[in-house]
Amino acid sequence: MKGKNYNNRSGLIQFMKLKKLAPDEKRVIEEKGTEAPFSGKYENFNEPGLYVCKRCGAPLYRASDKFDAHCGWPSFDDELPKAIKRLPDPDGVRTEIECSNCGAHLGHVFTGEHMTRKNVRFCVNSISMDFIPADKVKKEAIVFGGGCFWCTEVVFKMIPGVLEVVPGYAGGTTENPTYEKVSGGNTGHAEVSKVDFLPKNVTLEHLLEVFFSMHDPTSLNKQGGDEGTQYRSIILITSKKQEKAVRKFIKKIQKDYAQSIVTEVKELDKFWGSEDYHKDYFAKNPHQPYCMMVISPKVKKVKEKFGL
Repeated sequence: MKGKNYNNRSGLIQFMKLKKLAPDEKRVIEEKGTEAPFSGKYENFNEPGLYVCKRCGAPLYRASDKFDAHCGWPSFDDELPKAIKRLPDPDGVRTEIECSNCGAHLGHVFTGEHMTRKNVRFCVNSISMDFIPADKVKKEAIVFGGGCFWCTEVVFKMIPGVLEVVPGYAGGTTENPTYEKVSGGNTGHAEVSKVDFLPKNVTLEHLLEVFFSMHDPTSLNKQGGDEGTQYRSIILITSKKQEKAVRKFIKKIQKDYAQSIVTEVKELDKFWGSEDYHKDYFAKNPHQPYCMMVISPKVKKVKEKFGL
């Protein structure tokens, strides 16, 4: 059996080879069984890293989203973008979860328990997963600035293959910048989001397609009503290979714009994470006027264009 063949709009690299399963693994993963509570190797396991599908290797959960629900199985309150497929359970009550890539049975998802702020619990069989320690996770980082970082954060958090998105400040010279200082326009920093991604699972070109689709790269120091150098279009690269790919991409798409692309491309010197209240701002404040009038349309546009 092969992994699902994603279309090009997803930007994902296809998983082709599926692992041969042992009888006890097949009982859970293919026959939708359940391992005994408190018996799985990840139930009481708290190392930093990444949990992936046992059968196809697709990334599923960050270790940082794992919590102790005292239920007997590993529990997570978030998933990686588009990693999980939800299905009605045959019992007519619960919601089953599968690996979106290969359909492997993982367990069930529950809401309304209020165990964490996100109010969701992915209850997963240990036997359905493998674990990759943090120092073995092959990831890259790139930093995007395209206006308000509330927008860039929520957009890139939707993209499959993205591991983590953190809003913050970069591109300037001021040490220990704050939102108030950056908003004054005198620090040289831009509002940005640092995107950690898995190059095995999503291409840099796809991330660039998303970035240039979500903002106007020909608008100098301005995005909509947000004006100032802190809102400039900027990409901060973390390797020479990235720089070459970014400049090549910009040259390729310039023909699609009537005006010159003004996106700044430079090496990342230092990234400063934002204050906590800016993190997950859209998720926590969906009815705030700016979120409704500015961010929601961007989210809708990206979802429609890339089939999310």
